[in-house]
Amino acid sequence: MAAKKGTAKKDTAKRGTAKKGTAKKVIAKKGIATKRATKPYVPKVTPELRARASKILGRLERAYPDWGPTLEFADPLQLLVATILAAQARDDRINEVTRTVVFPKYRTAADYVAVEVGALEHDLVPTGFFRQKAKAVKAAALGIVERFGGEVPRDMEGLTSLRGVGRKTASIVLANAFGVPAIAVDRHVARVSGRLRLSRQADPDKIEQDLRTVFEEEDWVKATWNLVLHGRRICTPTPKCPECPVIDLCPYPRKTKA
Repeated sequence: MAAKKGTAKKDTAKRGTAKKGTAKKVIAKKGIATKRATKPYVPKVTPELRARASKILGRLERAYPDWGPTLEFADPLQLLVATILAAQARDDRINEVTRTVVFPKYRTAADYVAVEVGALEHDLVPTGFFRQKAKAVKAAALGIVERFGGEVPRDMEGLTSLRGVGRKTASIVLANAFGVPAIAVDRHVARVSGRLRLSRQADPDKIEQDLRTVFEEEDWVKATWNLVLHGRRICTPTPKCPECPVIDLCPYPRKTKA
């Protein structure tokens, strides 16, 4: 019996060692998998794709000569606030609210910080999701006041460090308030670039990287707004393909016929 107990102890020790060793191997494998998952995304763009993208942009620019920012603003702070408010809302509705209520009342970042959140919510009711938007605006304004001396930062790192400000919002502000080349990926840009096969990615950051490679830097802002307008007017969730000015350059219509 004693021998059996000793054997049992040895077996237990072996099993324990085996399990620990296995666990270490699994952890090691997981570590490798994590490193691979965080590997930087590198766009793969061919000269043919760049040439097609250039033709597409030329056609869209002629189709939408009114391309450009659709939110009204007079300074970087106004554009930042308007862009935050424009989430899940029509730009014309946001323009009406900012023109008549918000911008006349709140002229500096400190004004947004000082106002009671309930009062700001009341002013933002027509924009929809007013509670979340009021918190986002106040949080961004507080960061501007506390860390940037009341001035909207002029770089991506500074803008995205503000609470509630992502790359899309930051890109819009950089491009249209400061003249910094940038591409903003909203739902329209994502949908249109996917259908046109300018990007095969679903993640907005990866789509942005693809488009930055596909288009010349000097055309980034132009490309953003033309893709936005095309997505709003023609390449809607249910696309109006017969009216599309780039239908012969787009793989999407041929797939819908199948």
